[in-house]
Amino acid sequence: MQSTDRTREILKKVRQVEIRTNRLVTDALAGAYHSIFKGQGMDFEEVREYTPGDDVRSIDWNVTAKMDRPFIKKFREERELTIMLLVDLSASGGFGSAEESKRERAAEIASVLAFSAVRNNDKVGLILFTDQVEAVVLPKKGRQHVLRVIREILYFEPQSTGTDIVNALDTMNRMLKRRAVAFLVTDFLQGPDGRLPDPADRHGDAVFRTLTLTNKRHDLTAIVMADPREAELPDIGIVTLEDAETGQVVEVDTSSRQLRALYKRENERRVDLLQRGLRQSGVGVIPVSTTEPYITRLRQYFSNRSKRR
Repeated sequence: MQSTDRTREILKKVRQVEIRTNRLVTDALAGAYHSIFKGQGMDFEEVREYTPGDDVRSIDWNVTAKMDRPFIKKFREERELTIMLLVDLSASGGFGSAEESKRERAAEIASVLAFSAVRNNDKVGLILFTDQVEAVVLPKKGRQHVLRVIREILYFEPQSTGTDIVNALDTMNRMLKRRAVAFLVTDFLQGPDGRLPDPADRHGDAVFRTLTLTNKRHDLTAIVMADPREAELPDIGIVTLEDAETGQVVEVDTSSRQLRALYKRENERRVDLLQRGLRQSGVGVIPVSTTEPYITRLRQYFSNRSKRR
């Protein structure tokens, strides 16, 4: 009986996410998605003789040299794309000072992206990760498949609590032989201290190098999850803080103005380093807070991308 109730609860929650996000996947949003990502993947079709008006950048110089007259490579647009969602299930994703945790917000964002893909007849795949790859859902099409993806993000119980972004990206790179559109949904809290990556240390450098390499193979966008309460310590006296990922426990006096200012400055420094590292790696970036409407960020990102095409 308990198992049946749990199943009903899961199905109800997944259905709620579907209804809520389907309202957001308007024709305008799905159209913006199509205009940005369609046409990126091109399949080689044939080599034919050059005719006036052809793009000279398509000239096949090897064939041209052999035939002693210009030939071009002809490509056709791929009819479908593969969308990969890489979602961080580490323990820090359970944090949320608003109505939703970062994990719940991540599930909704992934749902919007997945249903946009479905509207454009594209495949959707999923990699759930902590400091290990927890689960892989191979890319497929259709509503039922998307509902499974949402269910896994919401209810999959990971075996570990840490974060290893490099391992997740490497797994995708090995798995996919053709170019894909990938969305990395994470708060970027990782490493032995559970902090944002710093390019100057070994862990941070590895993250940014892997982001750069992955973005050369695929179209990669980082959706950076955050909660405002992580940026500052509240003034509530002596508290015991536990790092959700490492389990490290420390007692601090939050009534100390000096300590609160130090914590805030260090967080701002790390956020600045993360933003700089992401810019240098060339990946797209969508910052998302648990307290703000994420759909505004998605629309803004799609709009900016379409203007650059």
